[in-house]
Amino acid sequence: MFITFEGIEGSGKTTQIRRVSEFLRGAGHSLISTREPGSTDIGAKIRAILLDPANKSLDHRAELLLYMADRAHHIGTVVRPALSDGQLVLCDRYFDATLAYQGYARGLDIGLLRDLHRLVLDDFMPHLTLLLDLPAETGLSRAWKQIASGAREDAETRFEKEKLAFHERVRAGYLDLARQAPERFRIIDALQKEDQVRAEIVQIISERLKRCQEQN
Repeated sequence: MFITFEGIEGSGKTTQIRRVSEFLRGAGHSLISTREPGSTDIGAKIRAILLDPANKSLDHRAELLLYMADRAHHIGTVVRPALSDGQLVLCDRYFDATLAYQGYARGLDIGLLRDLHRLVLDDFMPHLTLLLDLPAETGLSRAWKQIASGAREDAETRFEKEKLAFHERVRAGYLDLARQAPERFRIIDALQKEDQVRAEIVQIISERLKRCQEQN
């Protein structure tokens, strides 16, 4: 099963993937946790370009194609092989992030983004997407506190330095995507305490895994 975690900056995706991965492994599941961009050697180089605040002038279309290049390599070399081996795959961001950031927030044509996804990745989509939702202002505040404390890389702050209105468009985009695909998305209140968020995610994934086992 391919499970993606989505949300604005400061939503807690990375923390929750780590904690949920630990729980699932403890429960006997074989899995990998990964991320976009940057989960491969090539992807790490692409990530450095995309998230470096010095690259604030990067053209929006170039940004999009760098994300697509990372994704094509990531899915082909990491995600599909893991799924073929029967592993769970927990991924920090995927195509919904492209729709939210480059589409809803940057203003690139949504139809073009979907066409590229079909062309490059045969419309390969997650089985389950967990959207950690919270107000943009709160998420940004959390993110900058983590950066100030050294918990996050200062060299990867290109998106954090976007204006609040940009992040509000990202959030609105995510919520719209969730409304369009309710069978795949689950929206989680990221304002809850960390343990509450983890418990909710674990319950959702456990129920989905049980349903898959019953169907098989």
